Amino acid sequence: MTTSGALVQSRDLAVSNWLLSAADDRSRAETEWNDRGVALLRCGGPFTTIRLPAPLVLAAAGSEDRARVSAYLRAALHSGPVFVDQTAGWYYCLVPARACESWREPDTECFGDDHYLGVPCPGVDFQHPRARSHWVVPMDGPADLCSPDAIRQLVEAARQRTAETGGRQ
Repeated sequence: MTTSGALVQSRDLAVSNWLLSAADDRSRAETEWNDRGVALLRCGGPFTTIRLPAPLVLAAAGSEDRARVSAYLRAALHSGPVFVDQTAGWYYCLVPARACESWREPDTECFGDDHYLGVPCPGVDFQHPRARSHWVVPMDGPADLCSPDAIRQLVEAARQRTAETGGRQ
């Protein structure tokens, strides 16, 4: 294994351990990651999430191309972690739990501590064959979360682009 491969593996292990601190049952969550590729984790502890509809994200990115959307999100959210539920059409930006105190953007939702979330197993290229979710922008490290202000700017950019193009990308 190369040094960079070992660093990625070490980072993914650290991120996994950090994310698992939000599990009600760590062992069960690890099994869920192994069996299904996603684990049910509680929002409101070490992190929560802001859920964005796919059309909003695609409008902000100005593209439906996965690689372009990923690059856009990486830049717009300063490498903050994002995953997508490709079946339901939602993007989830992991943010500090306190973000829900001031989040009021229409057509989006900040999940409080009464929500659970199916979080994909960390790993840059990991896509479990049975998982409906995968990381678009993987976590760079434990507690390395998105800025709610950057997400607000993304939402505003999507609204402006939609107004300018009449809904066309």
